[in-house]
Formats: sequence, structure tokens, C-alpha cells
Amino acid sequence: MSDHLDAHDGKSPRMDPRLDICDLYAFQSPGDPGRTVLVLNVNPFAPTGADAFHPDAIYEILVVSDGNADSDLAFRFTFSEKEGGKQLATLRMARGGEAQSGKLEGDVLFKDVLVDLEGNVQVSEQDGFRLYVGMRSDPFFFDLKGYLNGMQFTGDDFFLDKNVFSMVLELPNSEMGSDPRVNIWARVMMPKNGSYIQVDRMGHPFMNVGFTAPEDKDAFNQNVPARDRELFTDKVVKLLVSKGRDPDSANREALKLLPDVLSYDRSRAAGYPNGRTLRDDIIDHQLAILTNGKVTTDRVGPHDDLVDDFPYLGSPRPIKQEIKEPS
Repeated sequence: MSDHLDAHDGKSPRMDPRLDICDLYAFQSPGDPGRTVLVLNVNPFAPTGADAFHPDAIYEILVVSDGNADSDLAFRFTFSEKEGGKQLATLRMARGGEAQSGKLEGDVLFKDVLVDLEGNVQVSEQDGFRLYVGMRSDPFFFDLKGYLNGMQFTGDDFFLDKNVFSMVLELPNSEMGSDPRVNIWARVMMPKNGSYIQVDRMGHPFMNVGFTAPEDKDAFNQNVPARDRELFTDKVVKLLVSKGRDPDSANREALKLLPDVLSYDRSRAAGYPNGRTLRDDIIDHQLAILTNGKVTTDRVGPHDDLVDDFPYLGSPRPIKQEIKEPS
């Protein structure tokens, strides 16, 4: 997985797939390099585990100025209850102190947008922003069974027929400030005692799944990037040393992975580790780091159902009544 099923027991946070971040992407709009596309996918194997977004959650994409630990910009998605087969989405944009608050603050960009639960693309546009929210084909590709079988890869893409719930936002680059270099991460928050607590987060693909020990996964999900190096550098170094790296090399790689944010310089073409496109083979990249170059591919490539136009992700795959997770 990239970030799917990243709680300590290999399940979704709180055993709820609606709260489970699958992937985060950031790349230039294919038709206009002056615009950026942000994609946050949740709910692995949709709609088998859950057929709507969580109505109590805040799904958040945060943009941080390069070298700054505090968020400068936050996009907050919230959802209504699903009623009569329909669900509505609201998107807020917060800046400065409001972006750092972790509260349901910010200006409303879109209100009561109909969530696409059936694969019928409905695009909302306003003031230079474009929004799509709904079910799409999961663009992530990985021989998961081979990974779980001691990295004996056969090229069998476990995610080829899977779907996710997607939040796709396209915006003018100017909305992210004058510096083209930013760091991006995402999180899901749930209410508790009149406030919100973080239950899942993601920056780098495969960070929690591949580079975090099982006993640390929940703590990792509940922390913020500003504390990553303090809390997790030694743990990542220990893991990489156990895979055959010398301590100095392991430390250098750990400092590339932490803090867990997706670095994006929009003045250069996107491609992981500069942002992340839907076609980037991040598993090959991360496997080479994890195994100290001993394994460099899982023999799986990008999906062929991606589209050139917004929202860029393919139509949902036929729905299976039961999804069995590999063991």
C-alpha cells in the first residue's frame, strides 16, 4: 500500500475506511503549468467498506512554505450525512493562523457540492478553483501480494480493479504564494470533546506502511510533521540499518523522508520526489531505499485508465461485493 490500511494492525484507523488516507498527489495541471492539482484519496476498496465520506470528519490538505513548520494554507473538506443516496461536500480555505488551528475555520469556497457516488463526473468551478469529489478508480499500483510474500514480486497489481473516494482540487499557483517551493501534507481529523484530533496523515507515499514499525504506526498517524525528526528519526534509522544500510547512510535517508511532507517546486516539472503525479512509480523508488538497492522494482506500472482532463483519475472499476485483503 502507499498509505492504505496504515493503522498498527494493518487495518484502517479506528477500523473505519472512511478515515483511511490512501494517497496524496500534487502536480501541474496538464493543460496549464500556472495551475496546480491536489488530489487526496481515501476509503480503500470503495465502496465495499464504506459508501460515503464520514460526516463528522475534516479531510484536510495543508500547504507549508518551504522551510516553515507551520501551515500557511489549509483546504478543509467536510460532508453531510448521506441521505436518499446523496451526500453533499463543503470546501473551506484557511490561511495563516486559521490554517494552523486544526478547527473548522476558513472561507467557504464551495458549499453543498453533490458528491459523485456513481462515477458520473460533476465538476464545480468558482473564482479560478475547480473541484471534484467522488468515487474514482484507484490510480495506485503495487504488487502487494509479492511484497507480503518476502518481496517475491510477480507483477500482479493488487490495486488494478480497486476504487477510492477522491477529493480533487485545481487552483491557480498564485493562491499558494510567491515562493514556488512548498511542502504539502494531508490529514483526517475527528471531533473529540469540542475539538478535533488527528487520526490519519500522509506526506510521502509508503512512509507509514514501509518505513514505520507496527508499534509506531498509530503514534505516527497522530503526530505532525514539525515533530517528525525529533520523534521518528532514530526509529527510521534503526529500520534501515536492519535492512543492510550503514548508520550514516541510514541517517541521510531518514532525513530525506522526515519530516513526512511532499515537497513540491512548481517551477520544475512534477515527478516524485518533486510533488507526485498519478503515474509516478513510487513503489520502485521507495523499495530501492528500503532494501538498500537490493530490490528496485515490483514489476508493476501505471494504470491505463487515467484521463487527460480534470479530474484526471479514471472512472470507477466494476464494484466487487467482497474484497479480501492479502495476508
